[in-house]
Amino acid sequence: MNFLRGVMGGPSAGPQPSGADTIQKLCDRVASSTLLDDRRDAVRALKALSKKYRLEVGIQAMEHLVHVLQTDRSDSEIIGYALDTLYNVISNDLEEEEQEENSPKQGDDLGSQFTEIFIKQPENVTLLLTLVEEFDFHVRWPGVKLLTSLLKQQGPQVQQIILVSPMGVSRLMDLLADSREVIRNDGVLLLQQLTKSNAAIQKIVAFENAFERLLDIVTEEGNSDGGIVVEDCLLLLQNLLKNNNSNQNFFKEGSYIQRMKPWFEVGDDNCGWSAQKVTNLHLMLQLVRVLVSPTNPPGATTSCQKAMFHCGLLQQLCTILMATGVPADILTETINTVSEVIRGCQMNQDYFASVNAPSNPPRPAIVVLLMSMVNERQPFVLRCAVLYCFQCFLYKNHKGQGEIVSTLLPSTIDATGSSVSAGQLLCGGLFSTDSLSNWCAAVALAHALQENAALKEQLLRVQLATSIGNPPVSLLQQCTNILSQGSKVQTRVGLLMLLCTWLSNCSIAVTHFLHNPANVPFLTGQIAENLGEEEQLVQGLCALLLGISIYYNDNSLENYRKEKLKQLIEKRIGRENFVEKLGFISKHELYSRAAQKPQPGFSSPEHMMFDHEFTKLVKELEGVISKAIYKSSEEDKKEEEVKKTLEQHDNIVTHYKKVIREQDQELEELKQQVSTLKSQNEQLQVTVTQQVSQIQQHKDQYNLLKVQLGKDTQHHNSHGDTLQVNGIQLEEVSKLREELEDWRNRHEQLQGQLKEKDAVIENLKSLQLETGTEQSSQPSSSGGMEHSAELQKELELLRTQIQLQAAEISKLQAENQKLQAMNTAVDPALGASGAVASRSSEKEGRLLQELGELQSEVKALSEEKVSLQQQLDSSSSTVAILQDEKSKLQQEVAEAKKEQDDLLVLLADQDQKLSALRSKLKDLGMPVEDEDDIESGDQADEDEDGDEEEQD
Repeated sequence: MNFLRGVMGGPSAGPQPSGADTIQKLCDRVASSTLLDDRRDAVRALKALSKKYRLEVGIQAMEHLVHVLQTDRSDSEIIGYALDTLYNVISNDLEEEEQEENSPKQGDDLGSQFTEIFIKQPENVTLLLTLVEEFDFHVRWPGVKLLTSLLKQQGPQVQQIILVSPMGVSRLMDLLADSREVIRNDGVLLLQQLTKSNAAIQKIVAFENAFERLLDIVTEEGNSDGGIVVEDCLLLLQNLLKNNNSNQNFFKEGSYIQRMKPWFEVGDDNCGWSAQKVTNLHLMLQLVRVLVSPTNPPGATTSCQKAMFHCGLLQQLCTILMATGVPADILTETINTVSEVIRGCQMNQDYFASVNAPSNPPRPAIVVLLMSMVNERQPFVLRCAVLYCFQCFLYKNHKGQGEIVSTLLPSTIDATGSSVSAGQLLCGGLFSTDSLSNWCAAVALAHALQENAALKEQLLRVQLATSIGNPPVSLLQQCTNILSQGSKVQTRVGLLMLLCTWLSNCSIAVTHFLHNPANVPFLTGQIAENLGEEEQLVQGLCALLLGISIYYNDNSLENYRKEKLKQLIEKRIGRENFVEKLGFISKHELYSRAAQKPQPGFSSPEHMMFDHEFTKLVKELEGVISKAIYKSSEEDKKEEEVKKTLEQHDNIVTHYKKVIREQDQELEELKQQVSTLKSQNEQLQVTVTQQVSQIQQHKDQYNLLKVQLGKDTQHHNSHGDTLQVNGIQLEEVSKLREELEDWRNRHEQLQGQLKEKDAVIENLKSLQLETGTEQSSQPSSSGGMEHSAELQKELELLRTQIQLQAAEISKLQAENQKLQAMNTAVDPALGASGAVASRSSEKEGRLLQELGELQSEVKALSEEKVSLQQQLDSSSSTVAILQDEKSKLQQEVAEAKKEQDDLLVLLADQDQKLSALRSKLKDLGMPVEDEDDIESGDQADEDEDGDEEEQD
């Protein structure tokens, strides 16, 4: 009871306040009254007392209020009062004027305890989910607030109950579609609490179309210019996407990244940024970073980065980056966001390198950012953001690294000094009086050399002019000079990290470093001294640098061979002491912080000591250097031999991998060609089948016409008939001339095709030799040989078809020659028919001579055609020849069809002429018999002619 009095604010002793008795009576009234109005009034009174007498109402009335929710659901008013009362009891959102000094802690305890009592019966939460489905405002709104409060007090337990409840999450998703903004907005707050640290619920909410609805709300509210509702929606989106790879993939595949671009369309007038707009834009930038965080799976991050480039989101962020009037915290977060959007993505890095600041003359954005980084008047967080951006730009970007280092080389430095390059800015920061600029420039230059041995050698060429009149010194020498001058710890740490990165895995750089006789004594002196705690970090880095000089030493300098350096360490430092100093690095607290994530997260400039990528180098080299110190010279020799053998083996493996890759590409191309030719082969086979059937039909028609023509030519012996036949012979001569021209054309075509096929055969023979060597190294190519055998069979089949068709064409030519022979047999009978017959006989002689010449040429061309066919048959069976022979087959079939059409036309003309002769004979009054009686009629005519001669 003392605790009760403390909560109520009453005295520590004395009678209880009258409110407790009132609450007891009201609870009895709720429990026993049969009239709904009485129970409603009692619950209304409990609601009024619930804020002042929170503990009493919670203890005495909670069970009765839950019973009301179960039994009086038909009355929305009493349900609303009951929900409000429970909310006042469970919620810790008390007004400040009612709080005492000790009440917040006690209030938190009360809310948690009452929540635990309420959810002890899981059906209470299920009942609450059912009430939230009610459309009545007085029921739905207090139900949403009560459920939100329960999640705040006992989140994991309530989440589990909702998760196992049938359609529990789906019911709550309907709140986002409510037309009443107050319910929709409180529904967003409810889903925020529901999705905290629960991946299963996050996935369900995402697949219930949450992204679509939330983005619609953000758009309706005005994007970054919206109010607190936009902020709540963005916080909910962060809950759904952060550390949830499934939802991130769903967000990307749903094309929701494209809908983020309008968020960053900031107007030209950037003055007057409200606090809410700054908050909204800050959350929007954080949401972009969630999708491209370095902690995400690399494949998912890369796909999101590409999507942001293609939809123009990266371009929009760069516009904000170069805009004026942007608040400092928004500019800093924008730089961090752009950094992670371009990190490790070559396409985005190339675009960022092309961005120019709107200055006169225009300067690259990288140069403008580096100017801010080395400027000590700029805010610390902004300088850290620029360094992170530069690191992300160079991450896995050999092209960008080369461009940065090239600005330092003598051949590319701008002699006029009209423009400042990135390399000049880094050198200026490296040797300035500001230790933070020294550290940032050293780390940035180390990232330009990360995992790039060629650039490490190129950087050895850089010469610096220290003062007028003195000769220039190398960049490497200048760094060691500054180290020996005893500058600030931060400056020395930065330079040592740069030197360790520079010398690692680069024997030439190690040789240049050891060539200076002052470097090794300086390092051994630093390591051997017993300095304070602040200097232990420098000692550890000096030990690392000396260890790198031993491990990557190629023994090209006689005085600084590996064995001599080890002896020097043994005499002046001691191996155990050296290894102990080397271990100072990884044991340092700032080292552990830097190793956690790529982004520099330093609370103050004094804590900027280690770079994330450098921690990886230390982790890689610390063990091997410790082992190398204890190795003997013989072991070193063996290790070098093993290294050389491994390098040779790696080179051989790389060569064979390249060869195999090329062979795989060629094999794929050949497979594609085979599949293409196979499909063409099938089409041509169908065409050939159709043409063969057409040829058979034309042969049948030709045979019919030939029979008819034979019958007609046997019965035309008269002069008129002879003249008509002569006319037919003239037509046949012209036809034969045309046929001769066709044969000549075909001869030229076949010769051209033969030359093409010979060239293709030579190419394929060379290709077969190459693929034969590939098949000896790749067993998988046996499938290609089997496929070639199948194609060879198909080719033999097509050759057979070509030979059959050639035989048919020969038959047609023989029949044509028979017709010509019949015409020549008719010619002697024409000599006895007077002067006209003599003239026609002379003409016929010339025609016969021309016919003979034409026939000899046709015969010669036929022989040439046969020889060409034999040469084609002797060609090697390849896929390309298969295609050419199919095209040849098509041409021959077309020509055969053309010849048959010509013969049909010739026979039709002859039939018309015979009909015309019969009609003329009829007009002259001479008797004309039918075709069936022609033979008998001719015999009768011969008898009559014999009688007339006897009479004469």
